Amino acid sequence: MEAQTGEHKGVIAAMNIVPLIDILLVLLIIFMVISPVKTVGLSAQLPQPSTNEGVAPQPDTIVVQVVSHDEILINQDAVSWGELGTRLAAIFGRRAEKVAFVKGGDAVEFADVARAIDMMRSAGIDRVGLISGNLAAAR
Repeated sequence: MEAQTGEHKGVIAAMNIVPLIDILLVLLIIFMVISPVKTVGLSAQLPQPSTNEGVAPQPDTIVVQVVSHDEILINQDAVSWGELGTRLAAIFGRRAEKVAFVKGGDAVEFADVARAIDMMRSAGIDRVGLISGNLAAAR
């Protein structure tokens, strides 16, 4: 390159970096648009602080067993249909993990098991697992 300005004639040794900065800015914008802007994390269930120091801890697994049309057990404790929802709400009120299981007897109609599941869900239990009679007898 020869400069034809004024008194100085010759080669200019300075590098023109303006086009390089333009290319750099365009690439920066492209990578900002392509890369996702979302927070990636893991869901965690933290233990809840104990409100009652003197109360004995409750068992971890809660099983609601529908033995017959009139007989229901929560971990081998007999309850009635009327108090099933309040007992479950009291048990799961302070728990972080709201998981319970339901088991129906061989002679129980499915409508009674569905009624128990409905009461469990309305008591605040997030996940309800089913236990079949054959699997429990094999263990």
